[in-house]
Amino acid sequence: MIREDWGWKAYVSVAQRRLAARRKIEQLKKKGGSPLPVIVEGRAIANTFWGKAWCQNLERYSDFRNRLPRGRTYVRNGSVIDLQVLPGEVRALVSGSDIYAVVVKVTPVSQTRWRSICKDCSGRIDSLIELLEGRFSSAVMERICREKTGLFPTPHEITLSCSCPDWAAMCKHVAAVLYGVGARLDQQPQLLFKLHQLDENELLSKASTALPVSKRPLPGKILKEADLSQLFGLDLAPDGVGGVAEAKPTKRTRTRRSQVSRTS
Repeated sequence: MIREDWGWKAYVSVAQRRLAARRKIEQLKKKGGSPLPVIVEGRAIANTFWGKAWCQNLERYSDFRNRLPRGRTYVRNGSVIDLQVLPGEVRALVSGSDIYAVVVKVTPVSQTRWRSICKDCSGRIDSLIELLEGRFSSAVMERICREKTGLFPTPHEITLSCSCPDWAAMCKHVAAVLYGVGARLDQQPQLLFKLHQLDENELLSKASTALPVSKRPLPGKILKEADLSQLFGLDLAPDGVGGVAEAKPTKRTRTRRSQVSRTS
């Protein structure tokens, strides 16, 4: 048992956390709230292009690497009981020894950076459906995921805050929320654009006058896990996205220090 005079609470089992989570969700509903818990089925936290790309972006930065494994465990066992993606920030509640409030603020993509992405992808994405389903060429994938100049934030572009007593730059509750965003992007990829306060339609070819109905992807336009692994320089674990502990960087990345705001 952890000594409470150090500011830590006694260990709470997964079963106890789940019970506390259900009670909190019901409490929020009675107060008129609409909690959005993160539900992960199976071992893979994310299964689509957008969800996998978000999670793998987290794992390629050494700033986060030693803090992510427990976050993966927390998000898998249903500890993220509410996750709201808003313009410029993510707000969440995580069930641990107590119910903790987490805020993750993301620096919006600059207009210069966004215009560059749109220009480089111009004419290469045929429809909004194709964009949101991640059905595009490896060239577009590489541009969107490009380190520092793509759509995914670097550690210094994220400010973290959690109400737990952990002094770490990234606690397990924050890590669970960051993975929870990846799981949420599986169902609602447009939330990435909402987070950055961008219009995803701008990525479409300006020559298009209407969005075509969903169609079968052309050969070579279905992204494979191996493509993402090569892009991010990671050897993924067999269970798909889920592993900094199992992932092995193929090249050294420059360490950056994330901005952190802690609350007691």
